[in-house]
Amino acid sequence: MFEIILKGGVVMYPLLACSVCVLTIIIERALFWAVINRRHNSQLINEVLNSCQQGDWELVKKKTVGSKDYAIRVLVSGIVHRKFSMTKAMEVAAIQEVVKMRRGIGVLDTMITVAPLLGILGTVIGIILSFDMLAIEGIENPQAVTGGIAQALITTATGLTIAILAVIPFNYFNVKVEQAVQKMEQYATSLEIVYEKLPQDSSNGDNL
Repeated sequence: MFEIILKGGVVMYPLLACSVCVLTIIIERALFWAVINRRHNSQLINEVLNSCQQGDWELVKKKTVGSKDYAIRVLVSGIVHRKFSMTKAMEVAAIQEVVKMRRGIGVLDTMITVAPLLGILGTVIGIILSFDMLAIEGIENPQAVTGGIAQALITTATGLTIAILAVIPFNYFNVKVEQAVQKMEQYATSLEIVYEKLPQDSSNGDNL
């Protein structure tokens, strides 16, 4: 590996930095979504909606205390601000959750674009150096030129490899965010419908 880096030239160092950045983001996001999936509790969400349907806000408070489910946080935000603007409160909470979910994805997108460009740059530089060598050595020594071009292509191969390995998790993480957004919209709409059907915003405890 070290020998390949040396053969690729100076452009291999930023490419190496790109690969480390991509790997770090992929690992961090994978762990993030693993935690998100473990904390998500559909049964608790249904129980919260049922309690809201009965107007039992005290029971909702007891059920949601300590919950780290992103959907629960959105619903609780709407319930807390139900007398003012439930919809707007849930929108703000959902935006905050999405920001957390999309953290690092923009950098990953940038790496997918930058890595192949750096690879091409390294190849162009290598070809220029090869032609300079051709001018010095002459056509009597073509192996010096072809060897230089072969080494120059290492950067392009490296850049493309980084981009290819990054694009799959990039799309996967984007799909996960979209699925989470759909869930939040679904639960928020359900809460709004339940709340609109209540005769009044009280009855069994109004401390939440």
